[in-house]
Amino acid sequence: MNELLREILTARVYDIAIETPLMAAPRLSRRLGCKVLLKREDLQPVFSFKLRGAYNKLASLSDAERARGVVAASAGNHAQGVALAARELGVVATIVMPTTTPSIKADAVRALGAEVVLYGDTFDRAKAHAEGLATTSGAVIVPPYDDVKVIAGQGTIAMEIVRQHPGKIDAIFIPVGGGGLCAGVSAYLSVVRPETKIIAVEPADAACLAAALEAGQPVTLPTVGIFVDGCAVARIGEHPFRILRETVDEVVTATTDEICAAIKDIFDDTRSIAEPAGALAVAGLKRWVEAHPEAHGQTLVVIDSGANMNFDRLRHVSERAELGESREAIFAVTIPERAGAFRVFCETLGKRNITEFNYRYADADRARVFVGVELRHGRGERLEIKALLGAAGYEVVDLTDDEVAKLHVRHMVGGKSPSVTDEVVCRFEFPERPGALMQFLLKISGRWNISTFHYRNHGAAFGRVLCGMQVPQEEREDFRAVVDELGYANSDETDNPAFALFLGR
Repeated sequence: MNELLREILTARVYDIAIETPLMAAPRLSRRLGCKVLLKREDLQPVFSFKLRGAYNKLASLSDAERARGVVAASAGNHAQGVALAARELGVVATIVMPTTTPSIKADAVRALGAEVVLYGDTFDRAKAHAEGLATTSGAVIVPPYDDVKVIAGQGTIAMEIVRQHPGKIDAIFIPVGGGGLCAGVSAYLSVVRPETKIIAVEPADAACLAAALEAGQPVTLPTVGIFVDGCAVARIGEHPFRILRETVDEVVTATTDEICAAIKDIFDDTRSIAEPAGALAVAGLKRWVEAHPEAHGQTLVVIDSGANMNFDRLRHVSERAELGESREAIFAVTIPERAGAFRVFCETLGKRNITEFNYRYADADRARVFVGVELRHGRGERLEIKALLGAAGYEVVDLTDDEVAKLHVRHMVGGKSPSVTDEVVCRFEFPERPGALMQFLLKISGRWNISTFHYRNHGAAFGRVLCGMQVPQEEREDFRAVVDELGYANSDETDNPAFALFLGR
C-alpha cells in the first residue's frame, strides 16, 4: 500500500487535468439531514476522471515506448482520456471501439486526434482486437483500470479531497466499474484518513466487486446491465481487487430508477447533467443514508465521476427518475366495466394525483388499468395505496419494480388477443447497429410467428425489445437453442405479470 501511496503522490496528472472543486449539495443535504459534498470530476476537460489515469500512464512511458504508439479499447470516457493525453504528449493513439458505439462518442475521440477502429458488437470483442493490434504493431496497451499507473492517476482525486476539506469526512462514496477509481482513492484515504469509511457503489445489475468479495476472488458475471455504461464491467480488475478487499468497508448497489433519480438530484443542486455512472455514487449515498439513521449530521463526500451523457437518453432518465425517488408508483388495477367506475376509483385514491392511466376495453364485466400514482411520502405510501385499494375490493398488482412493465407494457396497453396460442415472451437487448433486427428475424420468424413486438431506443448502445412468439410446447427446446445462438442478451418473460394482465390471452 505504501508503494501505491508513493505512486499517487508522484503521479503526473496536472500537466493536463484540473483540480476539480469539492462543492456543497445544499438541497440534497437538507433532504438527507447530512452535509453532502460533490467532487466534480465531470468538470475535467473530457468531462470525466478517466483523463487522470490515462495521462499518468502515458507520461510514465519511456521515449522508446511512446514512439511505438498506444492502443486502448473503450466505448467512452477512457477513450477520450487516452486520446487527449496522447495528443498532449505527441503519441500516436489508436482506440478500438465496439461498432455499437454512438457516433457522438466516436467523433469526440477522432476530434482529439486519435484513430478510431470500430470492431465487434461488444466491449470484450473490441478489447481482444485491441490486444491483437498491440501484438502485431508493438504499441503499448493502456488499460482502463487494471494498471498501477492508471490507478495512481485516479488516486490523485483523494489528495485533492483531503486538501479541500481538512475537517472530518465520515464516509466517501465511490462508483465502481472495473475498480481503478475506487482502488486509487481508497488506497490513499486508508492511510491518510483511516477513520473515513469507504463505500463502494455498483449498479445492481453489474455488481462485480460485490460478487468478487463474496467469492474471495474476481469472478465473471454472466451478464451485466447496459444502462450504466461507464460501469458495465463483468469482472473486477485484478490489481484493483487486491486493494479493494483490504480498503472497502461496504458495497452498496443502486437500481436504474435510483440512478435516474440521482441524476435529477445532481441537476437540482448544480444545474449539470451527470451520466449514469457519474450519478451512481449519489444513488448509493441515498440508499446508504436511508439504512443508517446514525448518518444524520455527518459529512459525506460523493464522487461525481462524469458527464458524457447522450442527449437522447434524457427521455428515459426523466421517465424513471420519479420512480427512483419513490415519487411515483405503478399499479395494475382491475375495476368494474361500467359507467362511473373510473370516478369511483379516483375517489378511492383521495387527493393523490394520478400521473398515468392506460386502458382499453377488453371485457364486458371488468377492465384492467395501468395506473401511475404520485407519492408524497415514499415507499411507505406505495404500500398504503396498495392496501387501500385492496380493502376497497380492487384486485391490485404493484408493478413499480417490474422492468417489463416500465420499459414496454406501459407503452403497449391496448387489450388482449384471445386468438394467440402457445405464446412465448422474451425480453432482448439488440445491438444498435444495422442488421441486428434482420439477423433476429432470419433466425426466428421463418419458423415461428411473431405475435407481439415492442422496441424503444433509450440512447444506449443496445435497444430494448419485448417480443412474443407462437412456439408449440414440443418446440420450446429448439426455440431456446436458436435464441441462445443469436448471442443477444435475453430473458424469458412468458410468466411476467404485467404482460399477462394487459397483453396476454
